[in-house]
Amino acid sequence: MPVLTALPRYKRLVDNIFPEDPEDGLVKANMEKLTFYALSAPEKLDRIGAYLSERLSRDVARHRYGYVCIAMEALDQLLMACHCQSINLFVESFLKMVRKLLESDKPSLQILGTNSFVKFANIEEDTPSYHRSYDFFVSRFSEMCHSSYEDPDIRTKIRMAGIKGLQGVVRKTVNDELQANIWDPQHMDKIVPSLLFNLQSGERTESPVELTERCFRELLGRAAYGNIKNAITPVLMHLDNHSLWEGKTFAVRCFKIIMYSIQSQHSHLVIQQLLGHLDANSKNSATVRAGIVEVLLEAAAIAASGSVGPTVLEVFNTLLRQLRLSVDYELTGSYDGSTNIGTKIIKAHEERQLQEAVIRTIGSFANTLPTYQRSEVMLFIMGKIPVPGVHLALPSTGSGHEGTRMIQVMLLKSLVQVTAGFQTTNMLTALPSSFLEPLLSFSLTEDPEVRLLVLQILLSLIDRHDNRLCKFIFTPNVSEQIDIHICNITAEKLQYFKFSLWVLHSQHGQQLYRHIYLGCKEHSSGRQHYETLFALLGLLSVELANEEVVVDLIRLALALQDLALSTDEALPIFNRCAVHALAAAYLNLICQLTTVPAFCQHIHEVIEVRQKESPYLLPEDVFIDNPNYCSLLNNLSLFLPRLPSSLEKVEGDVLFLQSKITEVLGGSGYNTDRLATPYVPQYTDEDRLSKRKSIGETISLQVEVDVFCFSVLQRTPAEEITFETLKNAIVDSVGMEEQERERRRQVVEKFQKAPFEEIAAHCGARATLLQSKLNQIFEITIRPPPSPSGTISSGYGQTQSRSVPIYEMKFPDLCVY
Repeated sequence: MPVLTALPRYKRLVDNIFPEDPEDGLVKANMEKLTFYALSAPEKLDRIGAYLSERLSRDVARHRYGYVCIAMEALDQLLMACHCQSINLFVESFLKMVRKLLESDKPSLQILGTNSFVKFANIEEDTPSYHRSYDFFVSRFSEMCHSSYEDPDIRTKIRMAGIKGLQGVVRKTVNDELQANIWDPQHMDKIVPSLLFNLQSGERTESPVELTERCFRELLGRAAYGNIKNAITPVLMHLDNHSLWEGKTFAVRCFKIIMYSIQSQHSHLVIQQLLGHLDANSKNSATVRAGIVEVLLEAAAIAASGSVGPTVLEVFNTLLRQLRLSVDYELTGSYDGSTNIGTKIIKAHEERQLQEAVIRTIGSFANTLPTYQRSEVMLFIMGKIPVPGVHLALPSTGSGHEGTRMIQVMLLKSLVQVTAGFQTTNMLTALPSSFLEPLLSFSLTEDPEVRLLVLQILLSLIDRHDNRLCKFIFTPNVSEQIDIHICNITAEKLQYFKFSLWVLHSQHGQQLYRHIYLGCKEHSSGRQHYETLFALLGLLSVELANEEVVVDLIRLALALQDLALSTDEALPIFNRCAVHALAAAYLNLICQLTTVPAFCQHIHEVIEVRQKESPYLLPEDVFIDNPNYCSLLNNLSLFLPRLPSSLEKVEGDVLFLQSKITEVLGGSGYNTDRLATPYVPQYTDEDRLSKRKSIGETISLQVEVDVFCFSVLQRTPAEEITFETLKNAIVDSVGMEEQERERRRQVVEKFQKAPFEEIAAHCGARATLLQSKLNQIFEITIRPPPSPSGTISSGYGQTQSRSVPIYEMKFPDLCVY
C-alpha cells in the first residue's frame, strides 16, 4: 500500500479556512491562525499565495463560486496584514488570481476581482517591484468601462467596476518610478477615452458619471509637466472621433474639469495644445472650429493671470489667423478657394458665428494679461490690419477688396475687446505713437463701420474710471439736467491719471480734435457715430479736467456749429441737424461742468429757443427712436426724424454765440484770447488726398504737430498745387521719415555705446543751452513797475518807466501765496 505523506503545515492552514458549506463563509478562527503563521514565517508567504491561487483556479473551473469568494477574502486579509520583504512573490500570486477573475464571463466575478485589486492599490508597499506589469489590467478595466451587458443595472455595475479599477491602476503606478510609465500613449489612449465615454453617459441609476469625474480629476491632478500632453491628446482625439465639438457643451465641460484639476502653472500647456488642434482643423467645418474656440474661451477665463506663459503672441497670432481664414472661407464659399464639384460648401452664418467666437476669445485672453502684455497685444493686432502697399507680405486670397475690408473690421472688433477696461499709469509707454497714429488715421476712412469701431477703441483708451457707463454720456438729452455725481469724478481718480493723460493730450490732442471735426463731416455718419463722438468729447472733459482742454473743446463745439451752417461741405440735412444737436448736447454738458452761471444761462436760453422754434436742432428730435410709434402706424418712414427741407433760416437766437461765450468765460478767468480765436482744423497731406474708400487704399502721411510751436504764426503765401507738387511732397515726406528714423537710431546707439562721461557732458551742454534760452525769455518778458516809485528821470528831465523783470519784482507778503 502507498504511504500517505502529510500535507505541509501552510497547506493544512489554508484548507482549514474553507468550511464544508461555502455559505457559512470564511472560518475566522482558522484565518487568524493562517495570518499568524504568515507573519511568523514570511518565507512561506509566497507558497501560501501559490496554494490559494491553485485552489481558486480549481474552484472557478468547477463553478464553485462560494469558495472563490472565500479564497479572495483570505487573500485580501493576508495582503493587508503582511508587509515583509517577500511580499512581492505573494502579490504575483494575488494578481494572477485577480486576472483569473477578470477574465471570467461572470459579472459577479469581474466585480469581485476589481474590488480586490482596488484594495491592493490602496496599500503602500515597503519594497519596490522591478518586473510587475499592469498592461493587462489597463486593457481589461478599459474594456469593462465600455460594457454593453444586456441588463442595465449589471451593465452600470460593470462600468463602475472598470472605472474603479483604472483609478486603482493610476494610484498604484503613478508614483512608482520602477513601473512602466502609465502616462505613455499606449496606456493613456485606453484610460482617457474610457473615462470620457462614461462621463458623457446619460444613465442616472447609480450613474458612474460622478465616479468618473473624480477619477478623471485625480488622474489630471497627478500629471507632471511632461505628462500633460499625453493626457490631453486622447481627449482631443475622443472629441474629434465622436463629433463632440459641435455640441460645445460636453467639450466645454471636459476642459473645465481639466483646467480646474491640473496644476495652475501647467495651464498654458493645455491652451497651447488647443491652439495646435485649432490649426490642425483649419479646413474643418465652422461648427467644429467654433467649438474649439469656445473651449479656448472657457480655458482662458479659468486660467490665472499670466498663465498663458511664453506663448502670448502665439495665442493671438493663431486666433487672428483663424479669423482671416474664416473671412476668406465665407467670401469664397469653399476651403480651397474653388467651386469644383465635391468641395465642401461653406455656410456663411456659421462662419460669422465662428468669427464672433474668435473675437470674444481674444478679449477673454487679453483680460488675463498684465497691462504691459496687453499693450503689446494691441500693437501686435494693429500691425496685422491689412493695408495694401504697406503689408506687402500678406498672402493673396480670392476674397479681394471686400475680404480686406472684412478683415479690417474683424481686427478692429478684436481691438475693441482687448482695450475694454484697459488701465495704465503711463499712457505714452503703453500706447506709443506707432499705435495711436494709425488708429487715428483709420478714423478717416469712408467706411462707417470702421469709423465707429475706431471711436469705440478711443473711448476705451481715454476712459480711465468707467465714465462711459454714466447716463449722460450715452443719452445726450439736453432737456434734462445732468447728475454729475453719477460719474466717477473724484479728486483721487483725476490726479491718478491726470499727468499721463495730459502728456498724451499735449502730443496728440490737436490731432484728436481734428479727427473729431472731420468725423462730423462724413456723409455716412449715423446716430451711433454722433453719440459716440459726444461720448468722446464728454470723456475728454471729465478725464482731463483742465482749463486749456475745456477751452479747446468749446472752440471745437462752436466750430462744429459753423460746419453745420456752412453749405460748402454739401452735408445732408440729417448730418447738419445731427452736428447742431451734438454741439448743443456737449455745450449743455460743459456748462454744467464749469458751473459758470452766465455761461449756463446763455446755453439754456438757446436750448429753450430751439425747443420752441427748431426742435430738429436738438438730439431729442434728431436721434429719435420710437419703435412703438412706428409699429402703430405701420410706416417705416416715420421712424426717421422729422427734419426740415432746408436749413437756410438757422440764425439768431437758435445759435450759440462765440462772442457771448467768450465774454462770460473771460470774466471768470478763462483765456479770452484763445476763446476769441475760432478753431480751425490743421489739415495734413493725408486730408488733402482724394477720398479713401477703405483703410487699405491709403498710406499714412501724417505730420506730427507740435502743440507748443509758435512758428505757425508766420504764414506763407499760397502756392499753386499741381500734380508735381503732390508727387514731390510724397517723395520728400518719405525721405524725411527715413532721415528721422536714421537719426533716432543713431541717438539710441549713442546712448547705448558711448562712455558715461561723454553722455554726461552732452546732457550738461543741453541743460546749459536750455538755461540760456530761459534767460532770454525772462529778459523779454518784462512789465512796468507796480508803483510810481519805479519811475526814473532821463537825462532831459523826462520820466520813463524802468523795465523790471517779473522774477525781480517785490510783492507784499499778503500778495504771495
